[in-house]
Amino acid sequence: MVMSSSQEELEFPVASELPKHVAIIMDGNGRWAKQRHMPRIAGHKAGVKSARMAVEVCARNKISALTLFAFSSENWNRPRKEVDLLMDLFISSLREEAQAIHENNIRMQIIGDRSAFSDKLQSRIAEVESLTENNSGMTLSVAANYGGRWDIIQAVQQIIQEGISAEEVDQSAIEKHLMLSDLPAPDLFIRTGGEHRISNFLLWQIAYTEQYFSDILWPDFTEQHFAQAFIDFAGRQRRFGRTGEQVEQEHA
Repeated sequence: MVMSSSQEELEFPVASELPKHVAIIMDGNGRWAKQRHMPRIAGHKAGVKSARMAVEVCARNKISALTLFAFSSENWNRPRKEVDLLMDLFISSLREEAQAIHENNIRMQIIGDRSAFSDKLQSRIAEVESLTENNSGMTLSVAANYGGRWDIIQAVQQIIQEGISAEEVDQSAIEKHLMLSDLPAPDLFIRTGGEHRISNFLLWQIAYTEQYFSDILWPDFTEQHFAQAFIDFAGRQRRFGRTGEQVEQEHA
């Protein structure tokens, strides 16, 4: 579904109709800033506020897991100045949000190839993960220097390094070595900003995920837009290869 900018006052679906795991491509920060004749980094800072709102909304609605696409492996191709500012924003955001995330019993993890990050950023990531690792509430995963193809490749590399034979390599073996292997697959994928692409995000994990595309730029995405996305999800029939009749009989 594609959602326009119009918006009504909506109530969230009941808990049983909500997704357990939500994955989001937070797109449109740069365009949001351009529309306001502001530098792109201003859009990214506004996007951080929307990300905070997303965490609050999902935690309040007892969503088990939220995965946010913050920085793709392809984003290194952006202008060097913007990349440097994004890295600085990433470090400062981790520092500023860590305690609030911990106090709300949220477990936070960063998924992706950390080797390209500075020592300072890697240290900050380790601190936040260590601080929140025993929390039992929602799991917040932030994908940074992440790509779905990279994820599958690193899973295969691990399998080879562990000496697993070709005959033993099946869907389960690969899934155990992917990022987010400790979480259920996303039920709902949201992309803001008007683009209708997956953009190399969780390629394996979202094979049967319901997709929801919104024209709203990420800094303008509100709690009511989340309600609309969740209402749309609640109206989907998830068949996983079965017929509609089989699903209806299962829930009869």
